[in-house]
This record gives sequence, C-alpha cells and structure tokens, in this order.
Amino acid sequence: MKKVLILLSFVLGLGVQAQSKSELLTHYQAFYDEMRLQGDVNGVINALTHLNVIAPSEQRRDTLAYVYMNNNQHLQALNTIGIENNSSDSDLAVQVKAVSLKALNQPKRALEQFETLFKRTPSAYLAYELADLKLQTGDNTGAASNIAYGLENAKVDMKYAFFERQQPYEVPLKAAFFHLQGLMTYNVDKAKIGEAIALMDKALQIDPNFNLASLSKQALESRKTEPKQE
Repeated sequence: MKKVLILLSFVLGLGVQAQSKSELLTHYQAFYDEMRLQGDVNGVINALTHLNVIAPSEQRRDTLAYVYMNNNQHLQALNTIGIENNSSDSDLAVQVKAVSLKALNQPKRALEQFETLFKRTPSAYLAYELADLKLQTGDNTGAASNIAYGLENAKVDMKYAFFERQQPYEVPLKAAFFHLQGLMTYNVDKAKIGEAIALMDKALQIDPNFNLASLSKQALESRKTEPKQE
C-alpha cells in the first residue's frame, strides 16, 4: 500500500509539473505577444529568455539574439548565439553573427559570416559589406570583385546608411560603391591618387551630400599636394 501511495504521489507530481510548464509557456507567450504589441524591447527580451529556458528551441534562441542585435546589444547577441561559423546555422543566426561581430570591430570573423550569407543569397548590400570588410583586412583583390558585383547589381532605389556624423544619413548604394572603389584604387597604387579622387567625384555626383566621400576626397587632395620627401 505504501509503494502504491508513493507511485501515485510521483505520478501526480509529474502531472502538476507538466501542467505548470504548460501554464508558464502560455503565460510567457502571451506576455511576449503583449510586449511586441507595446514595442517594449526589454519586455520582449525578458519573455523570450523565459520561453527559451522553459522550452528551448533554435528558433527562439535565434530570435532572442536578433532582438539583442537590433537593440545594439551586440555582446549579448553573441553570448546568446555564439560566434562559430556553422553551416547548419539559420540565415537569421548568420546575420546576427555577421552584424554583431562587425559592430564589435571583429572584421575577420564578421567577414566569414557575411561570406556565408552571400553564398546563400547574393545581394548588392552583402557585396558592399564584404568589400568594406575586405578593404579593412587588406584584401584589395577580393574587395575589387565585390565592388564590381555591387556596381553591376545596385539599383537606383537602394540606399546605404552611414553613421560617422552625429545624425545618420543615407546615400544611394551605387555612390557608396564608388567611394569604396576610390579607397581601393589608392590602396593598390598610391600613384593613382588622381583616379581615386575622380571616383570620389563620381560618388559625389550621385549624391553631393555624401559626407564620407567628401571627407575622403579632401584627405586624398591633401596628400596629393603634400611636398615630396627628398
């Protein structure tokens, strides 16, 4: 009789635990939906964290990392999802790793993730990210290939955002590619500084308010007029 009571108590305990887990899932799912509706990012993160603890899933983990990334919490995003380059990662996971690693000034690691995204779904935007990172890491040949792709595939309505000023601004993506091409031209051969300046002019012809291209042009012109060392 005692054994029967113990077994019955154990079974009932499992039933209560299962019911409790189900109720928690329902609660935090409703909480998540409400926080999304209110636009409360911290609430969304809280809800997703609880959901992922109660019922872990790759989709929930990736979504949580994406929310962190969008909130500029890049370290938290990578702590959630890792930094390894896994072929089994979802597109969302690879995007989070790429963007967050770039934001944390890890260009080589970010480059691996952007390469994966580009192989899966090539686009002019990804080509720009690749070209930019390759210039940072000294791969001018690789950057040239991505720039050529970008100039061929950038559409008129495509824009790219820059943040070097206090107020972020957007320019046509094609102008951004001409700016990168100018930088690459100078990197490859300093004697081609005139060609590099001409490419900056092309970028500025597309968008005269392209601040970064204007600054780059000024820097190149100042080097062009520097007296030669004897």
